[in-house]
Amino acid sequence: MTTKPHSILLAVTGLTPQVVTETLFALYQQGATLPEQIHILTTAEGSQRAQLTLLNDGWLARLYSDYQLPPVNFSIADIHVLENSNGEYLTDIRSQTDNQAMADCITEWIRTLTANPDTALHVSIAGGRKTMGFYAGYALSLYGRPQDRLSHVLVTPEYESHPQFYYPTPYSQVIYANDPTRKPLDTQNAEVMLADIAFVRLRHGLDNALLDGKSSFSASVAKAQQALGPASLRVNSHAHALVAHGVTIKLSPADLAFYLWLLNRQHQSKAAPTCPCEGAPEPEYAAAYLMQYLSLNNTTGGVDRTLINLKDGMSKSFFEQRKSRINKTLETTLGPAASAYLIKAEGKRPKTSYRIGLIAEQIEFDKENRG
Repeated sequence: MTTKPHSILLAVTGLTPQVVTETLFALYQQGATLPEQIHILTTAEGSQRAQLTLLNDGWLARLYSDYQLPPVNFSIADIHVLENSNGEYLTDIRSQTDNQAMADCITEWIRTLTANPDTALHVSIAGGRKTMGFYAGYALSLYGRPQDRLSHVLVTPEYESHPQFYYPTPYSQVIYANDPTRKPLDTQNAEVMLADIAFVRLRHGLDNALLDGKSSFSASVAKAQQALGPASLRVNSHAHALVAHGVTIKLSPADLAFYLWLLNRQHQSKAAPTCPCEGAPEPEYAAAYLMQYLSLNNTTGGVDRTLINLKDGMSKSFFEQRKSRINKTLETTLGPAASAYLIKAEGKRPKTSYRIGLIAEQIEFDKENRG
């Protein structure tokens, strides 16, 4: 039996904390699951307004009481003030440094709240400066999962941002227009709608280190862009490394020689090799591999061991061990971006062959290693 994920609402607010109650009312009106937890991200003044109106003045409790909803545990501890690079509360966003600090803070909160697979995060970007909403939406695009949601609340213009309007009440309550007309308005006549915002989920492009550890907004964006960019591979034989997707991947000489052996076969338009059969080592494979290995490795002891291992040809165990070790290193280093560089099986047994899914234009060889 599957259980519903724990629902969390994260609202970005500025000087209009009523977007929280408006969003909750819209969810109730939709018959959607109400959050079991609420977090607010805001500035120093926004924090004070949220505390005074939602908590001290009781607007949040009134909403739950008016519509007989099970109340949510919400306190001042759930109102989070964005901080600058010095750890000081942001009163407003007025410089590039403030802007970067705000982006990093929002990104970290969304990364943290999406870390638990048993949660569903709903991010509301109805309040706060436009840049705050942008970064919240972008951060959810980076870290969001299928169960997560992004929305903006739409309110009848006369009631929008009105300091006395927090949600449509189930009874008549008169307030006066927040303009020179000062015409009377009845809060029960207001219309509130939740507009879902579609977003592209790029979480698969982030490696585990970025998902599990604190990261800046710019670093998260760079990693996602790197993973989604076109595949490119450069061979650095002097450093016993490959440079894939701009990331340096160190391999042992034995593993690098195997990878280069496969790449050179492809470069020479030779048929992709099949794994040797058990008890039937391949002398041709061994000879070509050893030429590659000897050009990389100057350690006599290592060469001697490899010569002994391949004296009768390349065995099934040698082939599979190298393939598995290389693929594991690529996946550990590149995460989802490794797919283009892996040694992959093609065809059905017993004619399964192995190749690297790159074309010649995507590979840059050292001169000495070009086949």
